[in-house]
Amino acid sequence: MSLEQAKQVAAYQAVDQFVTNNCIFGVGSGSTVVYAVQRLAERVESEKLKVTCIPTSFQAKQLIIKHGLNLGELETNPNIDVTIDGADEVDSNMTLIKGGGGCLLQEKIIASCSKKLIVIADYTKDSVKLGDRYKKGVPIEVVPMAYVPIKNKIISLYGGEIKLRSAVAKAGPVVTDNGNFILDWMFANQNLDWEKVNNTIKLIPGVVETGLFVNMCCKAYFGQPEGNVVERSVIEK
Repeated sequence: MSLEQAKQVAAYQAVDQFVTNNCIFGVGSGSTVVYAVQRLAERVESEKLKVTCIPTSFQAKQLIIKHGLNLGELETNPNIDVTIDGADEVDSNMTLIKGGGGCLLQEKIIASCSKKLIVIADYTKDSVKLGDRYKKGVPIEVVPMAYVPIKNKIISLYGGEIKLRSAVAKAGPVVTDNGNFILDWMFANQNLDWEKVNNTIKLIPGVVETGLFVNMCCKAYFGQPEGNVVERSVIEK
């Protein structure tokens, strides 16, 4: 089974289990979410479901429009029933790295307004520790004027290497949907307290948001090469 098929089986299973009639549905961003919206459109058509979709990015909004789904906004739907989103990496504690596609801020806002955040991914995103598989680091969205001091402060605190993300087919840096830059932090230490790291970095003036999603995801679906799906849920403490 290809990676794309693994993404599809995970997305379909999550949508089948978590999307219900009259729900407010947060639509994540990225390649795996394409299959989730595809499956949602099929169910809306066949089961006549009423679902209001809240996008996490320009890409998500276009997917909702393309499939003729009901597009909503956070202003009128601030309480979301479930958000289904992808991830760049998921560790054994269900801590996520997100933002490889540059949508981390809006993704985290929508996730924070959701009763449940469900992750869909292929088997290559399933790790024991962050950094085991995903080698591009933690994305950090920053105000453009502050990217150099932020970079220096994070390196002085935690080490590693930080790069300003460069755009493709455009000279210069990536600019997010919110008009900010993205720093990619390749951390050297995999044994950090990610909740503490996230909170510390967010207190640096000019940092808008990090791609560390700590204690936010309640369940993850990983499509496997054999065609099955491995589910992982947060263990209640």
